[in-house]
Amino acid sequence: MFRTAKNYKNKLSTLLITLILTLMLSACGGGNSKKDDVVEVEENVTETTQTASLQSFYFLRTHNPLLTTDIYVEINGNTLSARVNIDVPVDSLVATFKYEGAKVYVNNEEQQSDFTINDFTNTVTYTVETDNGTQKHYDVDLTVFTGLPIINIVTENYQPIDSKEDYVQGMVSVRAKDSENAMTDVEMKIRGRGNSTWFTHPKKPFQMKLEDKAEMMGMPKDKKWLFLAEYSDKTLLRNTIAFELGHISKLDWTPASTFAEVFLNGLYNGTYNITQKVEESDNRVALGDTGYLLEIDQFERLDDDDVYFYSHNFLLNIKEPELEFESDEFHYIKNLIRDFETALHSSSFSDVNNGYAKYIDIDSFIDWYLISEITKNVDSKFFSSIYLNVMPGETIKMGPLWDFDLAFGNTDYADSQYYYGFWVKEHTWFKRLFQDPAFVSKVQQRFAYFKDQQEYILNTIDEKANALNYAQQKNDNKWQTIGIYVWPNAVVLDTYQEEVDHMKNWYIDRMDWLDQAFNNL
Repeated sequence: MFRTAKNYKNKLSTLLITLILTLMLSACGGGNSKKDDVVEVEENVTETTQTASLQSFYFLRTHNPLLTTDIYVEINGNTLSARVNIDVPVDSLVATFKYEGAKVYVNNEEQQSDFTINDFTNTVTYTVETDNGTQKHYDVDLTVFTGLPIINIVTENYQPIDSKEDYVQGMVSVRAKDSENAMTDVEMKIRGRGNSTWFTHPKKPFQMKLEDKAEMMGMPKDKKWLFLAEYSDKTLLRNTIAFELGHISKLDWTPASTFAEVFLNGLYNGTYNITQKVEESDNRVALGDTGYLLEIDQFERLDDDDVYFYSHNFLLNIKEPELEFESDEFHYIKNLIRDFETALHSSSFSDVNNGYAKYIDIDSFIDWYLISEITKNVDSKFFSSIYLNVMPGETIKMGPLWDFDLAFGNTDYADSQYYYGFWVKEHTWFKRLFQDPAFVSKVQQRFAYFKDQQEYILNTIDEKANALNYAQQKNDNKWQTIGIYVWPNAVVLDTYQEEVDHMKNWYIDRMDWLDQAFNNL
């Protein structure tokens, strides 16, 4: 019985082994047609269900030791975007990503998550590809935090800012390295501004009015703030440097300004020069309720509600205070300007008691003239943005400075483009003033002061340009002005640094020419 049971078990084991081998052979060999059918079905399923997509994208500190924090990249359709700190180079970053598909490429080079290095200075296009060749492209835009404050403007219902007359309501916030200069969700309204800058260029300037007075990035409290686009000035610096000359002058007040990156309804809109507005205010042109702010202007540039008068030489727009035509206040200022011009063009114009000196603050006239002549500002000869201010019973003062984006040779339609030759000296008032030897002597002495400041101004240009290094790159990526003609540029250069160098060299040549020209008067 024992042997029989043992034989039975051996036969059963043999039978089971044979059956298993048969099934295995059937799957591997003899059943090829069925196996192929299964594989074909599986492959067909893969081909019809596999898609190409990037599912997540990061820059992790573990693979990028220079990063101060992990960076999550937001995926919005086919665009991936993120921001990094200014002091982190982005020309050799390793990305961590997950995707659906077979392979990922950049410029036909296969990418490996956590390993492949790319330069993210400009937008990088990632291509995800499936086994059957289906592709999907993603643009990775890694915006370098430029070090400038970031201003976020959100208009009500995301309305566009498309009018100089009508304000759009909204909110503004400011993010800056210095938390003291931050601003969170402040009510404001905003509209367009400017003349040629509004109608000619795609990057628009704005005027913002806050609900309540507030500091703006360290500038004294007020409601109105101007956003200068600086589109024609590829250095972005001409207004700022002219203002710097004003800050070291004897002029009572010159606008403060600072640069910021501006986002409008969530979209980057460029680097702007945020400035104080030329207006009556305790922190601006301090004229109280009775002082006058005047602008030499052109009739076609006036608004319907502007109050203006003609002197013997110019049209003057009364910016402050609000008054009526033919009122006593209106006649006071009109007669004061006309009396000054009468004295200026009289035979006794140089008489200290009865000539022009009776009517004007000579120091302010000289400093305004010299800054305008040094920069050879095209509009300062007679056209517009020539401001005067007057307190009743006091002398007429020149200033504040304004609108210098076409200065420092940045025009191709006038001789102001050349560093040589007088320009503002031909302004009707100054042409006559230069006929007085006493005035000429004062100009010569005062120019020596500005000549002594030349190195300071050159260093300031370098300092400001260096601070804009990243911001101007982002601005040019948006508006693409470097290397192409923009009205009314006198030169077209290929790089931002060349634009800055041209401005500096023009300024140096100008100062040398003026130094000799004034000495020869």
